[in-house]
Amino acid sequence: MEQANSVRPDGEPKAGILAHLEGLEAQMSRPCKRSKELQQARAEESALGTKIHELRRLRDKLRAEVNQQRARGKASSANVESGQTVEIGEQEVLERKQESVKAILQAYRFTGLSGKQTSRGVCVCISTAFEGNLLDSYFVDLVIQRPLWIHHHSIPVFIPLEKIAAKYLQTDVQRFLFSLCESLNAYAGRKYQADRLQSDFAAFLIRPLQRNSLCNLLSFTYKVDLMGQSSFCARLLYKDLTATLPTDATVTYQGKRKDGHAEKYCHMLHSSA
Repeated sequence: MEQANSVRPDGEPKAGILAHLEGLEAQMSRPCKRSKELQQARAEESALGTKIHELRRLRDKLRAEVNQQRARGKASSANVESGQTVEIGEQEVLERKQESVKAILQAYRFTGLSGKQTSRGVCVCISTAFEGNLLDSYFVDLVIQRPLWIHHHSIPVFIPLEKIAAKYLQTDVQRFLFSLCESLNAYAGRKYQADRLQSDFAAFLIRPLQRNSLCNLLSFTYKVDLMGQSSFCARLLYKDLTATLPTDATVTYQGKRKDGHAEKYCHMLHSSA
């Protein structure tokens, strides 16, 4: 009886059912293998895509941080430059003010203003005069900083120094010194006239001259001639504190106002200027 798997005369086995099944199995396994390889490739591609996305995110974050650091550095540099510019600007302003004060003192050295430079700024001396007579001198020690301020001074308390300083010191040093000099000269002139009236015409004064500290209000009783018995009471008012002549004069005789005499008195005073 012949075997199921016979061998052909050329020595090769006959193709049986098992061989055919093996072939079919091999054909079926190839698509599965390809499918697995494709799935694996897709998984690797997805993982790489996720990794690329994460790397890009990190790159953008680092780039943003670098830009922020650069911006901070520029801002800090700008602030430093701005601060230096402000300091330089303030220094230039102070130097200009100091030069301005020096120029003013040089320009006014023949009009009673003089000064010398100090470690803080400049000390200004104001020499007063009236009708060619040199009178009292006063000083103001200025500190040249921002703002300018007065370290100490010898200005009388009744001279409106604070008012003049508040109005002109920070904006116009020349105007400040001119206004202060004007007020001091006017006060010195009024005081000089009152002193001369008291000393030179004492024989005509019935009682001592009365005056206030500013010498802008004077009152006295006098007689026209030494032998006369008639006396007049005069009241002189200087409303303008920068003036050396009275703005109002009131003269009374035995309690009665003498306008004609007062007008002559005012005319005489003003015409003597």
